[in-house]
Amino acid sequence: MFLSRVYFIKHFLLVTVLIGLSACSSTNAVNQQSADTNSDPLESINRPFWTFTWDYADKYAFKPAAQGYVKYVPSEIRTGLHNVALNLNEPSAIINNLLQGKFTSAAKSTGRFILNSTIGILGIFDPASDFGWAREHEEFGEVLGKYGVSDGPYLVVPALGPSSVREEVGDYVDRYYWPLAVIDFWPNVVRSAVIGLEARAALADQEQLIKESIDSYEFVKNAYFQNMKFKVYDGNPPIMVNAEEEAELEAFLEEFDE
Repeated sequence: MFLSRVYFIKHFLLVTVLIGLSACSSTNAVNQQSADTNSDPLESINRPFWTFTWDYADKYAFKPAAQGYVKYVPSEIRTGLHNVALNLNEPSAIINNLLQGKFTSAAKSTGRFILNSTIGILGIFDPASDFGWAREHEEFGEVLGKYGVSDGPYLVVPALGPSSVREEVGDYVDRYYWPLAVIDFWPNVVRSAVIGLEARAALADQEQLIKESIDSYEFVKNAYFQNMKFKVYDGNPPIMVNAEEEAELEAFLEEFDE
């Protein structure tokens, strides 16, 4: 009961902060995203959390676990488990796509869930991909971003990595979609572990970039916000140019025309 109450208070505060941020913001999503880029008022707290996460939790727990998982679990079994875990996200993708008016994507997610849950045997196999129905997962955090809610302050969740107020609220809402809301605790833990292990294994090709960066904290933070913007704008984020850069560009074009 105590842990449940703490969990509720934590996310209630996140929702409160998010509402305050959105109430003060412009309704123009592009301007808002630009104004709040890389907001990090909690850096003094985030940096120690990042050090713990990257230098200790990942180095001594998550990375070895992912390497062992890849090495000892047959690829066919890994693929099947990962497909099942991701298939459970399709209903949330349906709703989140509908909330953004992405009806074609919502239809694809619906088709994927029905086909993979039946012919694909609960999602173990992915026959929907053979029909050209690629996975187009959407999170509620992206829905909020679509309607002009900024990322809010950057957060580093100990042992889990980069996040933001908007993403945390979005994840909280996504957990209440069916069927995730009715899955028992331990099956959900297994599902999250499979997705986490696969995500960490996929990071292996990029981790050298983090190690070679001058400031790994800033590198990951900037990459996080760029990725969030990329997701909100479906891979086509607006190109933001400030007034000074715009003036220089106009002067250059005028000189070129002469």
